[in-house]
Amino acid sequence: MEQLDIQTILTFGFALAVVITIFKSARVVPQRSNYVIERLGKYSRTLDSGFHILIPFIDKVAYIHTLKEEVIDVQRQTCVTKDNIQVGIDGILYIQDGDSIDPTQSQLWH
Repeated sequence: MEQLDIQTILTFGFALAVVITIFKSARVVPQRSNYVIERLGKYSRTLDSGFHILIPFIDKVAYIHTLKEEVIDVQRQTCVTKDNIQVGIDGILYIQDGDSIDPTQSQLWH
């Protein structure tokens, strides 16, 4: 069995570095999602759904924000009306965020 010389080891190391760089630079953003991108730790841009190329080791996905509609069930509560009658109410809230940078900035940078 032959021993690996230094040139073969360096070639494999370089090939591995190229593959890692390619995987870090190509991003596919799914539908109904936004990716918030930081460049060197500062907000750079927001990526919509689709295929995007990032600068490897400089651009970073800081936050993945979903744009899907959230459903929140409000539990049944008893209320008293003006004419002193007890009424039981419940509800369903539908929440959808249209802007992905405002909630992200309030979580990450403040």
